[in-house]
Amino acid sequence: HLPSMRTPTEMIVGLVLCPCGLLLTLTGTLAPNWRQVSLIADQPIDLVLEQGIWDVCSERQSTHERVCEQADELGYFEKMPVQVARGLMPTSLVLTLLGLVVAALGVRCWQEEPRPILAGIAGLMLLLSGLLSLVPASWYTHELWALPAPDGSTLVVGYSLVLSYLGSCLEILGGLALTLSFQHCYKKC
Repeated sequence: HLPSMRTPTEMIVGLVLCPCGLLLTLTGTLAPNWRQVSLIADQPIDLVLEQGIWDVCSERQSTHERVCEQADELGYFEKMPVQVARGLMPTSLVLTLLGLVVAALGVRCWQEEPRPILAGIAGLMLLLSGLLSLVPASWYTHELWALPAPDGSTLVVGYSLVLSYLGSCLEILGGLALTLSFQHCYKKC
């Protein structure tokens, strides 16, 4: 009986980074704050609009009174970067969940030896899921100031967009780490 192989570092790194990426991407996808619009003409000075890919909320900074499901009078949700984000972000989340299931089966779980081919395939899936969420986050950032907003207002990046970026990067790094599992297939030959 041979001693069991310890779990390779790249598999552990992948299984730590990818769930963190999933959490950040999920928050970024659901929270309505991809950008903030402030200093809107004919509105109270402390009013901030928070625009996400599913909802627009307004908040008074002085009272923290928040109202969501604001009317989209400027056609913000019709713009292509928002539409693409609405499609790719949920797709990325589903692929991340599937990739994590495959990774769990490949890394070890209940068997004695890790399965490097399964872990490597999971790495490719997680790498792809990270890219699927990085594309809309990048495109939205590129178009941030071109998307419809009230005239003369101030626009800034919202926390949801930052979390989406970070989550994408963690998934990409974790996926890359897991793809290194393929090297263990060659060592056995």
